[in-house]
Amino acid sequence: MVSARLVAQQNNRMIRTIIADNHSLFRAGVICLLRDVKSVDIVAEANSGEEAVELSRKLNPHVVTLEIAMPGIGGLEALRRILKAEYGTQVVMLTGAAEPPYPAQALRAGACGFVTKRGQPEEVVAAIKRAYSGKRFVSADIAQRLAFQSFEGEGGSPFDQLSGRELQVALMVINCQRVAAISANLHLSAKTVNSYRYRIFEKLNVSGDVELAMLAVKYGMINPQLTAAG
Repeated sequence: MVSARLVAQQNNRMIRTIIADNHSLFRAGVICLLRDVKSVDIVAEANSGEEAVELSRKLNPHVVTLEIAMPGIGGLEALRRILKAEYGTQVVMLTGAAEPPYPAQALRAGACGFVTKRGQPEEVVAAIKRAYSGKRFVSADIAQRLAFQSFEGEGGSPFDQLSGRELQVALMVINCQRVAAISANLHLSAKTVNSYRYRIFEKLNVSGDVELAMLAVKYGMINPQLTAAG
């Protein structure tokens, strides 16, 4: 009986949620959507990965939604830091960056959900509720794509072979961040950042930053609408 009461109490709790996205209009739309969901309480909004990490530390929310393609450290690094800090916060990636290797990398890094901005509004609500319960939720289109990736030759991307940290550095290079800025944002030495760069070049068989960016364009990893300031 005691455990049953505790479960009932948990089910009645408001899901304290932070929405992180560098596009203010999109944040406003999500907040408007969730305002009508009685079990969800928006406690803050963030326009960068850094702000999402800091607000998570201060407010200890149940769920944070993150856009991957935010300036600065971005959503993947914010995900890593939020989970590493053990706030007890679950993370849902709510993003326009839906091409490989983003979904697989985010889920491997510990995200409870992956919802694309092309998805349905009810998917956002479902992902937040399932994350609060410690369960996973993936948009239907992403789930199908991940399933096809299990078959040889379907949906592959050379970026799949990068580790989580290598992918983060690659994204920052692609978004024209200099080594000094990457070093400061990721708390790594410039030497370490350059080591990651050269390892990325070797794995992807490119000669430098320009070829890396061209490869990213080829595989749909660069979208001006994602990288524009909000």
